Amino acid sequence: MIDHKTPYLFLYGTLMSGARGALGTEERLRLARESDSLGPASLDGAHLYDLGDYPGALPVDDIDAIVHGELVVLMKPQATILWLDEYEGFVHGADDNDYDRHVREVRLAGGETIEAWIYVLHAPPSHGRRVVSGRWSNR
Repeated sequence: MIDHKTPYLFLYGTLMSGARGALGTEERLRLARESDSLGPASLDGAHLYDLGDYPGALPVDDIDAIVHGELVVLMKPQATILWLDEYEGFVHGADDNDYDRHVREVRLAGGETIEAWIYVLHAPPSHGRRVVSGRWSNR
């Protein structure tokens, strides 16, 4: 179920246009066909975790915490979000998701803020390490 009308999506890991890891290659290419990049963006109030082959962002009550990523605009948000939910393992209304999909305010490099979809961790991770820089390394 998609209950918000924003066409924007904030990326911070395997689906970013500059990502080079094998994980998510097919999905990254599909997303590139179904969206246009608006460039670098950031999410305030979140920590980034290295979970091995992919990252996870976790909202926190820390205004200095930041996750860096990329903002894209989806050409057909309803259709794209459906397959992204599957890729991220998100089932609307389920309590056992690893990730939740929310709308959060993100900031473009020029300072403009936009409400965008983002997949964030459902709970603090049981493994992995926090990436203090807030930047996922392109693997």
